[in-house]
Amino acid sequence: MDWGPAKQRAARDLGLPRAALPGNDEVEDAVREHIAIFHADTQPGELRALRELAATWMGRLAEFRPHLTGAVWRGTATRLSNVHLQLYCDDSKATEIALLNRGLSFDVAETSAGRGRSVYMLILDVPCPALGERVTLCLTILDFDDLRGALKPDARGLTERGDLSALQTLLDTPG
Repeated sequence: MDWGPAKQRAARDLGLPRAALPGNDEVEDAVREHIAIFHADTQPGELRALRELAATWMGRLAEFRPHLTGAVWRGTATRLSNVHLQLYCDDSKATEIALLNRGLSFDVAETSAGRGRSVYMLILDVPCPALGERVTLCLTILDFDDLRGALKPDARGLTERGDLSALQTLLDTPG
């Protein structure tokens, strides 16, 4: 689950206002600490497998200007994580048509794109050979104009997403 919805659920379940919960940076730090303690032996390989899978799909969907986001981009993913790609399209239906033309089946859902705006998410169940199992690939369809400012760094100087070139740099960096 993404941190926003997870924090909303936690606030609801605990009967707390959302403001009482930690910020995303604190959550990410806690997740990294948990991974270092409990998954240090398996998580780096799982993360690499998911990033390689993302790179493959980014290449397949290059015409839609894909950017990797979420835990796989930020480095906190495990084998249980979904791979999230954001696609920047002139025509939101073009991605669906392209997938159908390739004989791929997918589910359609709505997700928030910020500022109260809903967008479509295409959800695919794809094989990940390096993990020997299937992984959920989530394709969020955004307008081409949303690409402006998409690589703006956060308070820590990290971006929330990266294109294939940026992902390849991560894959080529040891450790």
